[in-house]
Amino acid sequence: MAQPTGGKKPVLKTIIYGVVSVALYAAAFTHANTLTELFSRGSFWAAGPILTVFVFSYAHGTFASNLWSCLGVVARPRAAKRSAARPQARATINA
Repeated sequence: MAQPTGGKKPVLKTIIYGVVSVALYAAAFTHANTLTELFSRGSFWAAGPILTVFVFSYAHGTFASNLWSCLGVVARPRAAKRSAARPQARATINA
């Protein structure tokens, strides 16, 4: 997914993937009977719902990621792992 590394925001990608997402949902809801008929044929058509979910997930996920980037919501960078200095073992005599 897109991660902005500066001041440039992925506005165009957000619009494109938003339009693609809306088009996919509109096509799925308007042609629901056709999709149901095709996917219920069996054989390789049984993979249709899975592929459809992957396509929807990719388009909607990319849209959502770019939207959050445009709004300025980004993940907090991980803190650098510190090398903890271990205490030195000391030899002691209990007398």
